[in-house]
Amino acid sequence: MADFVQGLDPGKLVLAGTVLSFAISPFSAPPYNLPLFLLGTFAQESNDAVQSLRVFTGCLAVSILYDLIWMFTNAQPVLVKLLTILLFLLKIPTTAVFLFTLRQRGTQFTLGTDIGGATVWSMPGGFTSMGRDGYQTVDDEPRSPPRVASAGRPSTVAASQPTLQTGAYQSA
Repeated sequence: MADFVQGLDPGKLVLAGTVLSFAISPFSAPPYNLPLFLLGTFAQESNDAVQSLRVFTGCLAVSILYDLIWMFTNAQPVLVKLLTILLFLLKIPTTAVFLFTLRQRGTQFTLGTDIGGATVWSMPGGFTSMGRDGYQTVDDEPRSPPRVASAGRPSTVAASQPTLQTGAYQSA
C-alpha cells in the first residue's frame, strides 16, 4: 500500500479534485469541496509550508465523513451524484498521499501521546528540588522569616518623618 501511495502525484490528484469540485459546484453538491481543493492547490505548491499542508490534510480527511452525510441526506441528479461519488473516492488516496507528504516533511503524528515527554518549562514559584525559596512541602518544618539585625540605635529616617493625623492632608 505504501508503494502505491508513493507512486501517486499529489499535484495531479489535487488538480483532478479541483476540476471535479468545480464541475459540480453549480448543482446540488457539497459547497465545501471547491474551497477545500483550492486550499490543497496552494498547500501543495508551497514546499516550505507544513502548517497549511497539515490543515488541508485534516480538512480533507474530515470532509470524507461529511461527503457521506451529504450524499445520504440530499437528493442529487444522477450525473451529479456520480461525480460526487467519484470525488469522494478521489479523496481517499489524496488524503493518503498528503499524509505521506507530511511525514516526508518531518511531521510526526503523535495524537497527544507525548504527555510524559521532556519538559521544557518550569512553573514560576520554584517547584524544583534545588533548595530555592519556592513552595514549602507539608512535611517540612515551618520556616521563620529572616531576622533583621538592629544596630542598637534608632533609625534617624523614622524619627525625622512627621506623624500624620488621620483625615489630614499631606503636602509634598
